[in-house]
Amino acid sequence: MSFAGTGVVAIWHDLLPEARDEFYEWHNREHMPERAGIPGFLRGRRYIALDAGPTYFNLYEADTVQVLGGQDYLSRLNSPTAWTKQSVQSYRNVARSICEVTYTSGVGQGAYLLTVRFDVVEGGHKSVSDALRQRVLPPLADTQGITGVHLCVADEAVSKVETAEKKARAEGTQIPAWIVMIEGCAPDYVRVAGESFVADLQRLLEGQSMKPETTLYQLEYTRCKTPGSAG
Repeated sequence: MSFAGTGVVAIWHDLLPEARDEFYEWHNREHMPERAGIPGFLRGRRYIALDAGPTYFNLYEADTVQVLGGQDYLSRLNSPTAWTKQSVQSYRNVARSICEVTYTSGVGQGAYLLTVRFDVVEGGHKSVSDALRQRVLPPLADTQGITGVHLCVADEAVSKVETAEKKARAEGTQIPAWIVMIEGCAPDYVRVAGESFVADLQRLLEGQSMKPETTLYQLEYTRCKTPGSAG
């Protein structure tokens, strides 16, 4: 389905193996409910990788990017709970972007999601964005088995803001600049659509040195803005 708002937090990370059980308890019972409770946050999802790439992908949809750079969210990031500070110390290979949603289309939420991370050279942003939004992504959203296609571009200034929660992690944080997400109802459909998209993308980015990074994920958990008793 289309994203619920125009702001997105996208987070990829690995995890120390011994921290898995505690991570799931914290993330399910405290962290995602806490995030969903922030004004302007609409929905959170967690995915697990089915192929090479960061083990977990976390996606939060918000009304706008302004919500994600606003005081309510920053106050929470700068006042992490003891459980949060303990849990994020087990994160490894973290990448996190706060993004503007520049294209979103779909018919529902899929159980499988491919993330494609890439950069665009300075001076090429408008032409690449226009080509993706007008020519490449709309037909992709109508592909067999695909339930959603989304283009997100990082707000570098907001993504770089230092917070207490970020400092609690044991490693630095990468900021992916451009992200396309492809959702679908079965992994093979998503893989086929992803291969088609990456081929189109590489033609658009011809001459750039870095290849797009792709990882296929399966949905593990969703948290919406509902009363706590409703889950």
